[in-house]
Amino acid sequence: MRAMVYRGPYRVRVEEKDRPRIEHPNDAIVRVTRAAICGSDLHLYHGMMPDTRVGMTFGHEFVGVVDEVGSSVQRLKAGDRVMVPFNIFCGTCFFCARGLYSNCHNVNPNATAVGGIYGYSHTSGGYDGGQSEYVRVPFADVGPSLIPEWMEDDDAVLLTDALATGYFGAQLGGIVEGDVVVVFGAGPVGLYAAKSAWLMGAGRVIVIDHLDYRLEKARTFAHAETYNFTRYDDIVVHMKKITDHLGADVAIDAVGAEADGNLIQHVTGAKLKLQGGSPVALNWAIDAVRKGGTVSVMGAYGPMFSAVKFGDAVNKGLTLRMNQCPVKRQWPRLFEHVRNGYLKPSDIVTHRIPLEHIAEGYHMFSAKLDGCIKPIIVPNAA
Repeated sequence: MRAMVYRGPYRVRVEEKDRPRIEHPNDAIVRVTRAAICGSDLHLYHGMMPDTRVGMTFGHEFVGVVDEVGSSVQRLKAGDRVMVPFNIFCGTCFFCARGLYSNCHNVNPNATAVGGIYGYSHTSGGYDGGQSEYVRVPFADVGPSLIPEWMEDDDAVLLTDALATGYFGAQLGGIVEGDVVVVFGAGPVGLYAAKSAWLMGAGRVIVIDHLDYRLEKARTFAHAETYNFTRYDDIVVHMKKITDHLGADVAIDAVGAEADGNLIQHVTGAKLKLQGGSPVALNWAIDAVRKGGTVSVMGAYGPMFSAVKFGDAVNKGLTLRMNQCPVKRQWPRLFEHVRNGYLKPSDIVTHRIPLEHIAEGYHMFSAKLDGCIKPIIVPNAA
């Protein structure tokens, strides 16, 4: 099959790889019809996540058609159209039983925190991802769901991570009616978090970013108030000024390890494999929220040795809530929002890229060219 293959920082290409095979009776093989490049894929692309190995295929957002199932699979059959959450989980361990699918205890031998993730370095289990023609899906009776007949692939693929994660970020904020919510980051997850905040009763939604075209999307898609932090001496001081000098009720960090990176990050991350992120946005969130407020974090972070203002968070009496999104737990409510027209996930898609051109897609997304907000990858005809 043809698949995207990592060859080192800033070097990806499409190569022939062995088609995945059934390795366990609970496996399925899925023919991918849509995949996506996620902002967190850029951390891998830039060489900033530890143990990202040459030869790996990225891609944790994908949907497709079941091509083959293992002998124990009961809920899927060949020909089924499925969406696959980015979490790989067993469904039966202590954490899965509590809906913490992103913290599954049985799918990742390399970490004690995060569970398994498709296409996201060996710190997340070393599973190949869906930026390819076919992908192996473990625990096929547990993770994948049938795509509703009324849902398009371009919408379904965005529920496998970006929309679910943005919604989860708003959910972690514990938003109550009338709250002022500030979202740091106007990428896809930040846009969805801002849109979701309204659904949860926010009275005011503010989005902070440094790219004008993304802020324009935040205004038109999420109906948010927007500010470009490069135009202010101190964006936190400005946030205080526009919130009666109190701060927001809820701050959502939709940045995580900054995808652009800085020199120190690149040296310690790409060269020394020490660091998975810079806490700039997280510290802004801590500073910009009011005393007694809530900070929600669902961005992608690896090991981080930079200083987080934890003392300030303690002294302000903040509630900090964070995790990788347990995607499948969000689907029932999101299906209703999409079906009822409150959310149209594909409205943020700006580019549809053939798999053969994925190297150009990564460059465009990384360099923020051509107004790129969310690129969809098309490995096969639907």
